[in-house]
Amino acid sequence: MCDPNLPYIIREALNTRTPKSISDDKFSYRHASVLIPLFEDGGIYKILFTKRTDKLEEHKGQISFPGGSVDKKDISVEETALREASEEVGISKEDVEILGRIDDTLTLVSNFVVHPFVGLIPYPYDFIINNDEVERLISVPLKVFHPSSPAIKGDTFELDGKIYHTPTYEFNREIIWGATARMMKVFMDLILDKFSLPEECK
Repeated sequence: MCDPNLPYIIREALNTRTPKSISDDKFSYRHASVLIPLFEDGGIYKILFTKRTDKLEEHKGQISFPGGSVDKKDISVEETALREASEEVGISKEDVEILGRIDDTLTLVSNFVVHPFVGLIPYPYDFIINNDEVERLISVPLKVFHPSSPAIKGDTFELDGKIYHTPTYEFNREIIWGATARMMKVFMDLILDKFSLPEECK
């Protein structure tokens, strides 16, 4: 079984530093927030991702976190992440324990500054999928993103004839790349300084 103290370790790792923010003094970017949902399943910690539908205007069919654009009514970017997680996959904000915030990330093509928050959620959970935005949910063991993982497929990804410089992971024939992959790499780099995954978790 993996370390049951992992949520505490993550909280300590994320809250003993100041997340790097991307300056937007000229209001050049759009802003969005995402929730990185962490849960424990049979002693293994996993991350919940969504596969986006082809109905969306941007990032169609890609693997992402629950999240979306900051709304004028949102009191904070954390509130945006919680609201979007509720709207997309039915996670009530009362069921999310925010463990901390990681560095802002820029999307490669859509000009968003993304503000990511790591949140512990209960599991099993009665997710309610918004079928207009989410094709399905994908649960990926945290070990997939360990630097020694065979799921790491390099630092470039080709799409429609264009080469993107991004960490790239493959899990069950799904490719995780772009801003989502960069956020996971930042997250893992931060927490691996604080602990080592036991062999059974690698």
